[in-house]
Amino acid sequence: MPETTPNAGHIAFLGLGHMGGPMAINLVKAGHSVTGFDVVPAALETARAHGIPTADGASEAAAGAAVVLTMLPSGKHLLDAYRGTVGQPGLLEVAGPDTMFLDCSTINVDEAREAAQLAVAAGHRAVDAPVSGGVVGAEAGTLTFMVGALPEDFESVRPILDVMGKRVVHCGEHGAGQAAKICNNMILGVSMIAVSEAFVLGEKLGLTHQALFDVASAASGQCWALTTNCPVPGPVPTSPANRDYQPGFAGALMAKDLKLALNALESTGVAARLGPLASEIYDAFAAEGGAGRDFSGIITDIRDKSAH
Repeated sequence: MPETTPNAGHIAFLGLGHMGGPMAINLVKAGHSVTGFDVVPAALETARAHGIPTADGASEAAAGAAVVLTMLPSGKHLLDAYRGTVGQPGLLEVAGPDTMFLDCSTINVDEAREAAQLAVAAGHRAVDAPVSGGVVGAEAGTLTFMVGALPEDFESVRPILDVMGKRVVHCGEHGAGQAAKICNNMILGVSMIAVSEAFVLGEKLGLTHQALFDVASAASGQCWALTTNCPVPGPVPTSPANRDYQPGFAGALMAKDLKLALNALESTGVAARLGPLASEIYDAFAAEGGAGRDFSGIITDIRDKSAH
């Protein structure tokens, strides 16, 4: 049996992909004791190359850790990891008493609340802290964390989050972090479509990209989708449009987040129209070749489907 006495300060980091890997690297650089695990061998190799010790399995990594930090693809992955599957003990079972379960995945609000309830019922603590800022933010340690937690648990995990991000916001109790994330990304998805449609319309009307940017960026059309992630090359040299829409924040991830928003809209009965439409648009974009492109590449889809 693995040792389950919590090692004060030790972090098990489960999920070392495009986001999790750089986040774990920043923790190690800051002097934290970290053991990582991922089901993808290449992710483990990259982690080891950056000085992160790795375990042979999630349970081995979690046993004895004071904090179990997860960065997983979906709520199902998280709940299966917590509960365990056939032949595999759950993380809640192998962890020592009063372990902090810190989930940075982006999942349904209901799933986040269920995961927290499971953790608390098993004698642990739980925090949901999804992130915004993409791979660039993960690498630079400039992510924004939206946190759902009891006040005392928020204060407990804040020093860890401060290493990986530049802004940490306590949004409320369990599930509130996920709620803030999907609301924010619904705004982002809708606004990027609007900005992209405006640029294509401007092209049709004879406006240069720079002229429209100079007006809208200093007028009532100003928004992050325009001034930071501008969907046309030129006005914002650092935007993915200048790199042939290499993400950034991939279209598949925007489609996923808008699906989570759609689920929340349906479960709460909100009379939304633009959120569901944005979800439909990004679903099609991801399915038609945009999954691996930055979500601002939606402008190329709008342009291609416009009358010539």
